Amino acid sequence: MCYIGGSMKPLIGVNVDIKPGSAEKPPECSLQAPYIEAIQKSGGIPVLIPPMPDSDLALIVERLSGVVFVGGPDYHPAHYGEEVEEHTKMVDMLRDEFDFRFFNRVLEHTDMPTLGICLGSQLFNVALGGSLIQHIPHQFPESNVEHSSEDGWKNGFNKHLVTLEEGSKLFDIYKKTQLNVTTSHHQAVKDVGEKLKVVARAQDGVVEAVELEDSRFLIGVQWHPEREYEQSKCLFDEFIRACTAQTV
Repeated sequence: MCYIGGSMKPLIGVNVDIKPGSAEKPPECSLQAPYIEAIQKSGGIPVLIPPMPDSDLALIVERLSGVVFVGGPDYHPAHYGEEVEEHTKMVDMLRDEFDFRFFNRVLEHTDMPTLGICLGSQLFNVALGGSLIQHIPHQFPESNVEHSSEDGWKNGFNKHLVTLEEGSKLFDIYKKTQLNVTTSHHQAVKDVGEKLKVVARAQDGVVEAVELEDSRFLIGVQWHPEREYEQSKCLFDEFIRACTAQTV
């Protein structure tokens, strides 16, 4: 928690993407600005967390009030006992390894609120023993829902409806059963991880959100709420509220 002008603002850890280096330039840690902006607009202070040793990670996690795990390419399917399929494009292995260590540290050693977005939601499921559909069109060949968005930043992102489960934390936050969400993914939950429950699906049945069965704030959404902040302001506001309450 950080005090600014007499007010308390929670420090929110955010993992980063890793772009591999080359002979011309070194590797790069990066994060798309909408993640940062959404956290800031709802009253949090984003802190970028790059890969680091466990000893340093433990020190950092002690100072955080909450964590957001962001989107990106795919985690290696070896995490859930499968071989790499044709359309699977892995994140940098440094990020892959660190994201699981980071999530496990947060889950096992804290009660802090945790929000997963797109790949972050998939991280929750895989880390808790679940598996993923490696390419939705192969699993749902009859679906007419456009889950992926090719060149979305250039040509615009696809949108589709998701239905929220009444009684879930996510339903209590949005206070509606259907949302038209911005989508950009080709993988999704297959076998659900331990202690998780499915709380939203697309019209074709693809899992679109998961959360812990207990009272802890751990919610993973497959869509991109940071790209439609006004619709999902309630999600970020409630996340920051929970982070603030956790440390008061």
